[in-house]
Amino acid sequence: MNRTKNIRLTLCVVLLGISFGFAQKKSTGDVLFFQYEYQKAVAAYEKQISEGSLTEQQYLNLADAYFETDNFDKASEAYLEIYKKDTLMDSHHYNKMLQSLSKSADKEQKQAYLTTMSTSFPKELMENMEFNNQLLANESAENELDYQIFNLEGNSAQTDFSPSFYNNKLLFTSARSANKKLQFEPGGEGFFNIYESEIQANGQVSTVKEFGILSATDYHKATPSYSEALNSVFYVLSNTTDDDELAFDDNGKNALSIAKQSVNGSYQGLLKDLSTSFYYPFYDDSNGKLYFAADFEDGYGGTDIYFVYTNNGQMMSAPINLGPRINSSGNEIAPFIFENSLYFASDVFYGLGGMDIYKANVEGEGFGIPINLGEQINTEFDDFGLIIRNEGDGLLGYFASNRPGGKGKDDIYGFKVDEKPGLRTITFKGKVLKPYNPSEVVEKAAVRLWNMDGEMIAETYSDEDGNYRIEVPAADELVLEGTKERFSRYIERFDQEQLDSIQQNGLNVEMAQYDDLVEEREGQKVVKTDDFYFTTSSVQLTPEITTQLDEVVAFVKAFPEVQLRIETYTDSRGGSSTNFKLTQGRSDAIKKYLVEQGVPSSSILYSIGYGEEKILNNCTNGVYCLEMLHKQNQRSLIVVLNDNVLFD
Repeated sequence: MNRTKNIRLTLCVVLLGISFGFAQKKSTGDVLFFQYEYQKAVAAYEKQISEGSLTEQQYLNLADAYFETDNFDKASEAYLEIYKKDTLMDSHHYNKMLQSLSKSADKEQKQAYLTTMSTSFPKELMENMEFNNQLLANESAENELDYQIFNLEGNSAQTDFSPSFYNNKLLFTSARSANKKLQFEPGGEGFFNIYESEIQANGQVSTVKEFGILSATDYHKATPSYSEALNSVFYVLSNTTDDDELAFDDNGKNALSIAKQSVNGSYQGLLKDLSTSFYYPFYDDSNGKLYFAADFEDGYGGTDIYFVYTNNGQMMSAPINLGPRINSSGNEIAPFIFENSLYFASDVFYGLGGMDIYKANVEGEGFGIPINLGEQINTEFDDFGLIIRNEGDGLLGYFASNRPGGKGKDDIYGFKVDEKPGLRTITFKGKVLKPYNPSEVVEKAAVRLWNMDGEMIAETYSDEDGNYRIEVPAADELVLEGTKERFSRYIERFDQEQLDSIQQNGLNVEMAQYDDLVEEREGQKVVKTDDFYFTTSSVQLTPEITTQLDEVVAFVKAFPEVQLRIETYTDSRGGSSTNFKLTQGRSDAIKKYLVEQGVPSSSILYSIGYGEEKILNNCTNGVYCLEMLHKQNQRSLIVVLNDNVLFD
């Protein structure tokens, strides 16, 4: 579809804005480009090329104009030429370049260039891409929901989009207004206005009329969002002066602001900046957050989604970006939260078409991986602005699309479905830490998920704070593994009940570091324990001794391939033969306990009593020593025999 005939609030270039005049003299192509006359801008820029040359910025404008007029072959050529010079291109233009490559004859180039550009993108974007590519490649009819999608009878021949529930009515934006005081040449339509209609039992609408409670203006009113808790409507409108004339910034740009209007009549302006446009407000009644899209310069791409904290709709914070898990190098718009899931639209390069609708689970202050809702809801065209609510035994929802077969440039579609749109997923998240010191985390540990067929289905690494996160399609059973060189291996199998619990509580992965648990003593590596002592002439294990031996049990469980030798010594007091028998009995008692606690007997190669054979000090036979010096010779060691080859 020719984008010059498709003007609406879905693009980050402020298509609803109007520019009159420029800060400095520009070429004809520039003027047409900044007035969104993309087809005419292409002709002007191409003429300028034939007469001389374009600046790099103008050549980038030409690439954008090709892109906006669906000439993806020429757009990809132009973007690639600029990319080779490594100037001007930002992440948003990378997104357009990749979109152009995927829609042109050179699709194979997309992966090649994506590989070289991947370091320029946040890791979350690459994880999102890989996850969605797998989902879309493996999508099957048996996993699809049975959507009943229908075009609304209330659509017009103009642009209709941005539905919102208003009790049992539907609010939406339309260009059907009879007030054609000023038309946009690219779209040939008047200013947008907000309308209301009655929702019928079958989801259709009737009795479309102008939504009359909003403050009057001759200019844009669009993208309404009703808050039942505040009994108010949030919406965007053109920036105007006190006498209701369009207000422009120093560069001649008219942007969009966000306002709140009480159904009872009170009006309040919330977000306004003459140089920044705000789109698609959504107020979350559950927590008082006001979500919206905006084109701030410090975003991740084009238009990003933000929120502000409010007190009953009164702003209480600066805008907070939802971060790289949600926002991409493309444009993100139209946030909507339903039952702990965030729905929004994005034109990120790995989607099905232009704008696609995604769903991300809300996880505390963060979000899960955004999941493409797949074919039916999404097409190769623009699909955006989804809303949904419970209705009877199922759900009723609406969204906008410019797919073929509609009545106008954008139409609103309704749908009924039995379950929430979007694939159900399982998320493992938490920290990798040391079990004996939970405050000490393990970074760069590999965390992998395996299915019950022994296939690895996901892999990630813990970050510098020990955090890890993996999200996969839902399954009945999964195995989680954690590994790192010279660390114990974590492996655990989870059934459905345990998986459900993990979604609520998260899961910390405990991995012991080998070097924390061993030490050098008497020229050999031994399991690190506190010194423990048998009662005089006794081979019985005391609670103090078993407490230390439990450390050995935990060590063997953490490193099951170790091979051990138990060594026990006594001091020089008593007969030599008696001491040998005593220490052998003590070594055998230690072995017996370890085996009873689960240490394989095959892991204990030797159990030896050395008697008074290896005295560590001068307290030999006949030498008077203090008790503390004799105790230095009364010791038991658990030697690791294969320390030097354990990690080869």
